[in-house]
Amino acid sequence: MTTSALEERFLTLCRCWRLPEPVREHRFDPVRKWRFDFCWLDAGIAVELEGGVWSRGRHTRGAGFTEDARKYNTAVISGYRVIRLTGEMLNECGPIMAWLKAQLLHCEEAA
Repeated sequence: MTTSALEERFLTLCRCWRLPEPVREHRFDPVRKWRFDFCWLDAGIAVELEGGVWSRGRHTRGAGFTEDARKYNTAVISGYRVIRLTGEMLNECGPIMAWLKAQLLHCEEAA
């Protein structure tokens, strides 16, 4: 499995914030075979990293954007909380990483 620069940045942030290691490429829909970039299964939290947002890549054009919306809506209906992050957002990540840490600690305490 190859790791993109964006994924590596996110993993580095997770380690810096001392978050539990997320599951990578978790397949949450057996029919569509959709996967999350990162997921904490026990907490029901998924992170999707959105690359190429300024390059008119697949995820920002009509068909790709629509398919992503279907994926994210299915995930939410299935009980996941989906966090979508761009590379720019990782530069200002304090609030989201603090939220993730609090949610994951809460989940660990409840277990």
